[in-house]
Amino acid sequence: MAGEQLVAGMEIEIGQTESDASVIARSLTEPEAFALIFERYFDDIYRYLRRRFPEQAEEIASDVFLVAFDKRARYRPVRGSARPWLYGIASNLLYKRRRSERRSLAAYAQRSGKREPVSIDSTEFAERLDAERQSATIAAALAQLRRQDRDTLLLYALAELSYDEVALALKVPVGTVRSRLARARRQCTPALHSVTEQDDDDDDA
Repeated sequence: MAGEQLVAGMEIEIGQTESDASVIARSLTEPEAFALIFERYFDDIYRYLRRRFPEQAEEIASDVFLVAFDKRARYRPVRGSARPWLYGIASNLLYKRRRSERRSLAAYAQRSGKREPVSIDSTEFAERLDAERQSATIAAALAQLRRQDRDTLLLYALAELSYDEVALALKVPVGTVRSRLARARRQCTPALHSVTEQDDDDDDA
């Protein structure tokens, strides 16, 4: 009994330190091993989707891992983490619901209520846009972005992926990521300034 517990403990420890690429490769012959990928990344994927599309976040998050499991034989590790790959799948699933997402953003933009402050730093595009504090003005601006630009911006701002990781997720060159982010900044920065100016007015009142 003690020996079995020791072996089980060693298996758990190995699983926790095993690389994503190794886990996915092992899951081809041991499908249950893929549960480690789910455990490592489901919460992150769900939080990202909840910020973008709260009405269907749980359903889409589950679908991300179902698709990933089905396509795991095609996984080609470029870096150590499977995060960009999973976020890329999430982006593809969101694309299929793009009209619903735009309606969700537009509906948010029309809601009445108190606007919460949004900090802005022009040197790093408000550092990382916090979607849970986004105002109706920002939601409206996001709804007007081209899908590719919105995906790029939100993978960078919400998922906190690097430029390289966003490029991997969306299967585009890093230069394309940079140009999309620059375009999205130009379109959304006036909305951020508008919210900030409104907050300043509220503070002065």
